Amino acid sequence: MSKEAWGRWGADDERGALNFIGTEQVKRAAALVRTGQVVGLSQPLSPKTPVPKHRAGIQHFMGRDGGDYAAGARRPGGFQFAEDTVVLPLHIGTHIDALCHAWCDDCLYNGFPGQGTRSTTGALRCGIDKMGPIVTRGVLLDLVRLRGAPLGPRESIGRADLEAAASMEIEPGDAVLIRTGWLESQTTEISFNEEPGIDVEAALWLAECGVAMVGADNFAIEAMPFPAGTVFPVHQRLIRDYGIPLLEGLDLQPLAGHGRDTFLFVAAPLPFVGGTGSPLAPVAVL
Repeated sequence: MSKEAWGRWGADDERGALNFIGTEQVKRAAALVRTGQVVGLSQPLSPKTPVPKHRAGIQHFMGRDGGDYAAGARRPGGFQFAEDTVVLPLHIGTHIDALCHAWCDDCLYNGFPGQGTRSTTGALRCGIDKMGPIVTRGVLLDLVRLRGAPLGPRESIGRADLEAAASMEIEPGDAVLIRTGWLESQTTEISFNEEPGIDVEAALWLAECGVAMVGADNFAIEAMPFPAGTVFPVHQRLIRDYGIPLLEGLDLQPLAGHGRDTFLFVAAPLPFVGGTGSPLAPVAVL
């Protein structure tokens, strides 16, 4: 397995391709704001949020609510309040994969040992807490608009498809968001085993362009099921070899409705120390 980005930003780097985003990229992205309209790109979260069968869903319960006061809880000065607790997997709904999320041959991105990720400690290297806020130019590659309809299950997206969908040059530091139409076309129980997505050739093209991250409106970024003889080949190449985080489960239909292919992109993962990912609520500012 090749290691194209290992050592590029130093032997101790744990942020990978996000290092492509500097102050100039942030200023360039801010200059794209024309109307000031903010478009949310995330799914709502609740115990009904779909999740693959190998993951637990969301548990949401109240620690203090109106029922406590109905039962006679004190109201000093008339003051009342509510508070709640959520238990959830970090890879649910709209979420981002940390660079410790996927690896192979016992090595994470930049050569860090895979055995450093344990249930007792979390990830000692490349955890989501190392990622930091993300502010850069967002680029929408709308395959639904290109094809005229949502892509079908298992449909593979190649380099030529991405190039055809791009109305601009992909530049270092960009957050590339790919609309397949998969999420918006789900009307019954979701199958996480059959999704359209990019192939390895498309992934390598994005990596060679110097993208800071890749997102999509499905849950795997790549097409599923995988090509024969492979297991998550796009995850391995982008996360492990190039240090490119993946943003999964985006809701891109509202953004596509505005007809903007470039915009200010803002996202801030929750800094769970040693976490392998984080739910987040990214926005596009138009």
